[in-house]
Amino acid sequence: MRLNNKRLGLWVLTALVVGNMVGSGIFMLPRSLAEAASPAGVLSAWLITGFGVLMTALVFGNLSIRKPSLNGGPQNYAKALFKESSEGALLGGYLVSWGYWVANWAGNVAIITTLASYLSTFFPSMTSEKKLFTFMSQTVTAGGLVTFAVCSFLLWAIHFMILRGVEGAGSINFVATAAKVAGFFLFIVVCLFAFEAANIVPFAESIPDDEGGSIGLLGQVNNAAIATLWAFVGVESAVVFSTRAKKQADVKRATILGLFIALALYILITILVMGTLPKEQLVQSQKPLVDALSAVVGSSGSYMMAVLGIISLLGATIGWVLLSAEVPYQAAKQNMFLPQFLKENKNGAPVFSLIVTNLCTQLFIFSVVSQSMAEAFDFIIFIATLAFLVPYIMGAFYQLKLVITGETYENQSRARRMDGVIAGIAAVYSLWVIKAGTADLKTFMLGIALLASGIVLYPLVRRRFLHKKQSQ
Repeated sequence: MRLNNKRLGLWVLTALVVGNMVGSGIFMLPRSLAEAASPAGVLSAWLITGFGVLMTALVFGNLSIRKPSLNGGPQNYAKALFKESSEGALLGGYLVSWGYWVANWAGNVAIITTLASYLSTFFPSMTSEKKLFTFMSQTVTAGGLVTFAVCSFLLWAIHFMILRGVEGAGSINFVATAAKVAGFFLFIVVCLFAFEAANIVPFAESIPDDEGGSIGLLGQVNNAAIATLWAFVGVESAVVFSTRAKKQADVKRATILGLFIALALYILITILVMGTLPKEQLVQSQKPLVDALSAVVGSSGSYMMAVLGIISLLGATIGWVLLSAEVPYQAAKQNMFLPQFLKENKNGAPVFSLIVTNLCTQLFIFSVVSQSMAEAFDFIIFIATLAFLVPYIMGAFYQLKLVITGETYENQSRARRMDGVIAGIAAVYSLWVIKAGTADLKTFMLGIALLASGIVLYPLVRRRFLHKKQSQ
C-alpha cells in the first residue's frame, strides 16, 4: 500500500499537496463563507490565511531540508523539541501524533459528507427533510438517515479497497489531480460569463449576528478564519511523504507550488460562485458549485459539476483515509503510539490502524443523521481544523528552537534571522486562528475533549517506552 522509497518527483509531490488541499473545502466553502462574511471579508480572509499558511509551509519545507532525519510527520518535530529519549520527548511526540490523527479522521467525515452532498444531485431522497422519529432530543430525518447509510457505505467500501492494496497511489493521484484542476479551470471560464457584480454589492458591509447586533470587517475575517484554514489543511502532505521523495529539495518546492495553485483556485472559485448565485440562495445551498453551474448552463451543468465533484472527492477520500491510517502507524514505529498499530496484512496495509481510524470516523458520521450535510460539514471542519493547528504550532516552535540554538545555521546569520521571522509569524498565525475558533465554548470544549482523550492511552505507551529504555 505504501509508496516505494525515493520514487516521488516534484510534480507527483505537488499533486499530493494540491490533491489533499483541494478536497471538500472547494465544494462547500463558498456557502460557509457567504454566511460568515461579506465579499470583502471573504477575500481578506483568503489572503490573510494564504499568507499565514505560506509561512507554515515555509517552516515545513525548511525543516525537511535542514532536518531530513525527522521527516515522516509533524510529530517528529514535537518530539525533537525535548531532550532525546526523555519522557518529555515521548509525551510531546505522542500528543501531536494523537492530535494529528484525530484531526485526520474527523476531517475525513467532512470529505465523505461533501461527497454525499454531491451524490444527492442524482439521489434527491438524501436531502429529504421528512421527520421520522426523535432520539435523545435529536430529530432524525429521512434524508439524514439515507445520507448516514450512504456515508457509512462509502467509508467501508474504501476501507476494504485499501486492505486489498493500492498500487501506484502517487501516479494515480497525479492524474486525478490534473483532471480536477482542468475541470475547475473550465468551471472558472464558464462562470466568468455568468458573473453578476450586483450579487457581491455592497462589497464591504457589516453583517448581522445572532444577538441582533452587527459584525464589522475584522470580525468577519475572524469568523472566516477557521473555514479558510480548513481549505489549506493538507499543505504538509509532501512533508509526510518526504521519506519517499527523489530529492529533499523537491519537498519544499512542491509545498510552495501546491499552496499557490490551491490559493488561486480557492479565491477565483469562491468569488465567482458568490457572483453567480444571489446570497440568499447560496447560503441555503447543499452543493454550491453544482447550483452555480446549473444557473449558467441548466441541469446538464449541474450533472457535469456533480460528476467532477464525486470523482474529485472520491480520490480525496481515499488519499485522506490512507494518510489517516499512516499517522499512528508511523508514530508506533517510533515508539510514540501503541504497538498494535504496527500490525499489517499480507498486502502491507496497516490493518489495525485502518480499522480503528475508520471506526472513529464512523462515530462522527452520526452527525449527519439529525443535521443537514452543510451543517454537519461546518461542525466537523471547526473541530478538525483546531486539532490540525497543534502539529502546525509544534513545527513552528521547533524551527524557532533551531534558530535560537543556531543548530544547522553555522555561518548563515542572514538565513537564521529570516527563518526566525517566518517561524514567528507562523506561530502567531496559528495562535490567532485558535483564539478565533475557540470563541464558541461548545466547539472549544469538544476540541479539547478530543485532544485530551489521548491521555487515557498514554500510560500504555509510556510503559512500553520505559520497558525498552530499561532493556537497552
